[in-house]
Amino acid sequence: MRIVLVGPPGAGKGTQAAFLAKNLSIPHISTGDLFRANISQGTELGKQAKAYMDAGDLVPDSVTIGMAKDRMEQPDAVHGFLLDGFPRNVSQAEALDVMLQAEGMKLDAVLDLEVEEDEVVKRIAGRRICRNESAHVFHVTYAPPKAEGVCDTCGGELYQRGDDSEATVRNRLEVYHTQTEPIIDYYKAQGLLVTIPALGEVADVTKRAMDALKK
Repeated sequence: MRIVLVGPPGAGKGTQAAFLAKNLSIPHISTGDLFRANISQGTELGKQAKAYMDAGDLVPDSVTIGMAKDRMEQPDAVHGFLLDGFPRNVSQAEALDVMLQAEGMKLDAVLDLEVEEDEVVKRIAGRRICRNESAHVFHVTYAPPKAEGVCDTCGGELYQRGDDSEATVRNRLEVYHTQTEPIIDYYKAQGLLVTIPALGEVADVTKRAMDALKK
């Protein structure tokens, strides 16, 4: 199967992508992993991406699309893949369609993990990280430490990362609504969109997604 996974930050895309890819026996292709791999390996696309990133600029779609194309052409992706973080906008979605059509392929489904905005803020802004090397993660609501502000495992101080603050999360959501959310309508028009409620236990969300794909 060839699947795209979309949803706002904090929807659990990375977690669900890993479980779904394993259940479907297809590779999980993450934009973040693509960037890290290309930069660490010093590929031409990685060098281009790093130059933009070092300058504080956004990496152009052409570079991201090139990385995705290279990865989808690897042997393990011949019979399918799960894309996580790509496409990120309508231009990338159109480019993906062109790539697949050139190979006589098409997407089977686009899974949209649906979470209310206030829940996203609650999930991300509630995270607390241990300052020690272990960097254990807690949550003030869902996985609180036994003692407030103290890591259960090593006794280190827990803190909130700057990019987990409510203001930053709401800004990320605004970027998502502006840049990425339009691809939902794009894929809905193609009859590919499947909306999955992403509240509840991880296993329950995975089951909903798998059941939807079987239909």
